[in-house]
Amino acid sequence: MRPFQIIFTPTGAAELSKMPKELQLQILGEFRGLPQEVISTELERFGKLERDGHVLHRFRVGDYRIYFERHELGVLVQRILSRNSLKDFLFRSSLPLGEDEALQDNPKFWELMGAAKGKTSVQ
Repeated sequence: MRPFQIIFTPTGAAELSKMPKELQLQILGEFRGLPQEVISTELERFGKLERDGHVLHRFRVGDYRIYFERHELGVLVQRILSRNSLKDFLFRSSLPLGEDEALQDNPKFWELMGAAKGKTSVQ
């Protein structure tokens, strides 16, 4: 069995590196149980956003939301966003729906996620 890897996009890695070390450790600690879930479940306990066959999952750690997708080596962390930045995003977008529904139907959200792709950083 291959080792499970947490891979960060350059944007996700930069967002994590800007946080205080204690918060970085807390966020990374939340990934502890993730390998078994990613391998053996459909990730029902996480938020799910879909568009054109692309699936992102979301989970919360305190005031942050981590957006990730399954990857052949483990998970690929796209973004780590402050809850407030998402509230601002939703407010500016004037979306009256639930958070996941509003985000998955908004092309600007997918542009934000797409901007994170490129070179990746393995953790």
